[in-house]
Amino acid sequence: MTLITASHSSASEKKLALCPNSPNCVSSQAADEEHFIAPFKIIGKAEDAWTAMKQALVSQNRTVITEETEDALHAQATSLVFRFVDDIDAILDAKAGLIHVRSASRVGYSDLGVNRRRMEALRLALRNVGVIE
Repeated sequence: MTLITASHSSASEKKLALCPNSPNCVSSQAADEEHFIAPFKIIGKAEDAWTAMKQALVSQNRTVITEETEDALHAQATSLVFRFVDDIDAILDAKAGLIHVRSASRVGYSDLGVNRRRMEALRLALRNVGVIE
């Protein structure tokens, strides 16, 4: 998983890996505007939102969850033609009512907005089932 964690990390202490300088990454924990994407604000039970998040993520084409804990996950999305792999990470912060997300290309410089569109499609799917704002 591409997470940076404290030694006794609770969900609120877990951090997503920083985005590189290239524009092929988005993160809800990014400090700069180019890479920042808003975290998902949970409505209702955090567990329901987390379950819906995992279901919506794997329903995206060519996306599989490769690692998972009770409050964090890592997934990989593979492009159709060139078989490029993008890494997707999410952290559930139930206390804050948020799901933090990061999506980044492994190779190349520009992704032509693919990672941002992927996260916004995930946001829309979760809004449609009523688990986030």
